[in-house]
Parts: sequence; C-alpha cells; structure tokens
Amino acid sequence: MTPADRFARLLDLLSADDDLRRRGRWVTVECRVDIGSEPFHLSLSDGALAALDRGPRLMRSTAFTVRGTEEAWQRHWETIPAPGWHDLFALTKRGAASFEGDLRPLLQNLQFFKDLLALPRRLPEAT
Repeated sequence: MTPADRFARLLDLLSADDDLRRRGRWVTVECRVDIGSEPFHLSLSDGALAALDRGPRLMRSTAFTVRGTEEAWQRHWETIPAPGWHDLFALTKRGAASFEGDLRPLLQNLQFFKDLLALPRRLPEAT
C-alpha cells in the first residue's frame, strides 16, 4: 500500500476516533496535504472530516498546505517512528516536509493536526 493509499483511509480512521473528533470540535477549515506528488484536499467541519478529495482540483481554495515526500510520510507513519521522523516539525527540520499558507488554523489547533496526520500509523505497515 502506497503512502497516498494509506492517507486515503483517513476518513475511516478519524470516524473511529471519538476522542480526536471531540478535541477538534472547534476546527472548521479547508486545507491540503500533499503525499509526495499527490494532493489531498481536506474539508474539516467541527472536527469531522466532511470531505477528503484525492487528486488535483483546479481553483480550490485552502487555508494552508502541508507537503511531504512519500518517504517522509512512510517513515512518519511507522508504528514507532525513528527520531527525526516522529513529528511534523521534525520533518520540516530535515527538509522532508513544508508548511505553506495561513498557518494560524494549523497552529491554533496544532495537537489536533499532529494527531490527525499521524492516524495512518494505526494501519498495518506496508510490506
């Protein structure tokens, strides 16, 4: 399973996590996450993932974008990631990921987004 395929299961993973949805109940934002060269557009409404669109969408407005290489996401989603791959900011420090746009919604709800983007760790690792 590719990193993009793992991320595509985010809707099911978030739906199964009542605690994370409760903690994100004030989060309503449109954002984008790039898994390698494949973009995903997330529509979050009151902590729930209202829509997850895979692939490019012309003229799609988003507040911010999180970009990472396929290797970065694959290593980040290991059951116990190695140091330097364990956190979004560690990924940016090593140059494997970046943030762009209005980062205010991301930073105001940082733990929610860190936990949201770590949900694919719960899936079995690709062999």
